[in-house]
Parts: sequence; structure tokens; C-alpha cells
Amino acid sequence: MIKPLEEVLAALTRLPGIGRRSAERIAFFLLTKPEEAKRLAEAIEGLHVRIRRCKRCHSFSEGELCPVCQDPRRDQKTICVVARPWEIEHIERTREFRGVYHVLGGLISPTDGVGPKDLTVEHLARRVREEGTQEVILALEPKLEGDLTAMHLLRVLKPLGVKVTQIAHGVPVGRDLESADEITLGRALKGRIPL
Repeated sequence: MIKPLEEVLAALTRLPGIGRRSAERIAFFLLTKPEEAKRLAEAIEGLHVRIRRCKRCHSFSEGELCPVCQDPRRDQKTICVVARPWEIEHIERTREFRGVYHVLGGLISPTDGVGPKDLTVEHLARRVREEGTQEVILALEPKLEGDLTAMHLLRVLKPLGVKVTQIAHGVPVGRDLESADEITLGRALKGRIPL
């Protein structure tokens, strides 16, 4: 195979959810549509130039604050904690949550060398103290790493006098939040339980 094409295939197959056949379809499409290839290249290049982390919640943002943190209609006293920024969109689609978010940046995972100090736990605790938060909802994956992270957050947050709840486990155990449909995720939010 031609070396530049093989390089594109190799790059595409490193992306999540794209196997060799999908990579070939994308690469050949881009090869036959140079204007689309250019548009895609410019969009990808702009990701790291135009998008950064929200200084308040650590989600993705074009400015200092993301749209949720900027919205004065949101319940500023309720924070929903997620592991990764893209999980926010899944919760937003349920239209069940009107508070704000906090992105940890992952989950505690001793086998992967990820501890509490590698996450934004201290910033979350500071937000709770400084912003007068009344409830923190843990929307973490129902698996070992999610449970470890939830236990650690509970130890950090309970002494601050804040109500800590977690979404109900209507989300299948061992599955990512992004694979849950909006109805299941919405019911899980409504059925959250105190910790």
C-alpha cells in the first residue's frame, strides 16, 4: 500500500471505535474529496487552539467558563461530578439535571497508577467550601474504579457538611455512561440515593 495512505490508516485505527475497515472507508473518502479532507484537517487543528478547560468545572470550553458555568439559570448549589467532559452531554440530554458540573479528569485506578492527587478532587472540595454547595451528585461509572473514587470523594466531602448522593444504578454495571440511553440515565438521576 502507498506509504501516506498507510500512515492515515494507522492514525485512524488508533481512534476509539474505528477498525481497519472503517479507517479504509474514511481514508478513501477523504482521498476522493480533497475539500472535505481540508475541512476536517482545519477542524482538528482548531481543537487545541480554540478549546480549553473551563476554569471552574474542568469541562471543555471556548472561553474561561463553559456554557453551563456561565448560565445564570442553572442551580449553582448542586454539582454533578463526572469522570470525563463528554459525560456531561449525556446527562444534559436527559433534561433532568439543572445544576452545574465538575469533571474529575478520570477515576481512581491503582492498577493504572491514577490516585486522588491525579484528579481534580481538591478543586471540587474548594468549590464546595467557597460556593456554598448544598448537594454533590456522583455520576460515576458503576465499576470498581467508580466505587473507589466515590468512596474517596465521600471521605473528602462529608466533613464539609454537604449532602452527597449518587445516581441510581439504572445504568448497567460495568458500562460507560456514554453507552446509556437518555431515558435510563434520566431515571438514574431521578433515583439517586444518599451516601
